[in-house]
Amino acid sequence: MENLRSVSSPRRTLSLSKKRTASVFFSYRDDKAPGFGLSGDHGPKPSEVYGFVGSISTVVATVVFLIWAYVPDSWLHSVGIFYYPSRYWAVAVPAYVMVSIALALVFYIGLNFLSTPPPTSFNVMFDEFSKEPSISVLSEEEDRPIEPISDIAINRINDLMFNNK
Repeated sequence: MENLRSVSSPRRTLSLSKKRTASVFFSYRDDKAPGFGLSGDHGPKPSEVYGFVGSISTVVATVVFLIWAYVPDSWLHSVGIFYYPSRYWAVAVPAYVMVSIALALVFYIGLNFLSTPPPTSFNVMFDEFSKEPSISVLSEEEDRPIEPISDIAINRINDLMFNNK
């Protein structure tokens, strides 16, 4: 009789024989087993497909752009490519894109500065969501409940931060 060793778990049973061959037996359908991006029996997820196609498209577009921008005209004509945009656009488009991104960042930061109140305004400290602490008088013998959530007053913060006690 063959000397078989088996390792069993609730999900899989692995059997090894003297021939050093391994076979895996699945006792039931394992939905949580890694399936290389497969969701059940329905194929890959759409986001994975879009990511793969997007990454391949980006690499192909980059290679085509670099060939168009750096290969001499005579080489392109020898391959049979006679129509392509002017090389001016190989420099102009990336420059326009970088300047547009820089201006968008400056515009966004400026818009944030315009929409925030000045530092001397009370709207910096209080707004419609501010909660004043409730004052409840309890005797010392009673159990103190946890205080409800509220904002800390600015005078208390200043007292804690700047008074040396």
